[in-house]
Amino acid sequence: MTTELTMLALSVVLGIVQIVLSAQTKNLPTGYLWAAGPRDEPRPPLTAMAGRLERALSNFLETFPLFATAVLIAHAAGRHDWMTVWGAQLYFWGRLAYLPLYALGVFFVRSLAWNLAHPHTAVAGDLRLSLRSWRSRRRSALWRGCGSEGATGSREDRLRWH
Repeated sequence: MTTELTMLALSVVLGIVQIVLSAQTKNLPTGYLWAAGPRDEPRPPLTAMAGRLERALSNFLETFPLFATAVLIAHAAGRHDWMTVWGAQLYFWGRLAYLPLYALGVFFVRSLAWNLAHPHTAVAGDLRLSLRSWRSRRRSALWRGCGSEGATGSREDRLRWH
């Protein structure tokens, strides 16, 4: 498994941890009987930490699909270089640092961790190169299959591209 896919898998685990932490801290003030019941009465206001964990989870859920898509497209396009590795690692480690900083209410440093986590756009930037590479391979394969001079083999062989 590549580094990028490892960071993606670890990010999934981090997301699960965030879901559990958010749910548990929201249920502490009301008790688990309220959470298991019909919830007819409104929930009391969240504690400061429960609110921060809920917002951190919301932020994770906003950014994770973009990161996962970038990693999977780069993987499918066969791109594995310093930019994709660093982008994936920065996303995961930045998100990992962001969670406790946000939960504990540490400002400024929390924003630094968030900004550290988002050079995964480097992975997204590399997607442009990946897609260009894929298109050129596709174009080359289609060109080989168009019956140009020098084409050999069956039509299926000419249309196949690696």
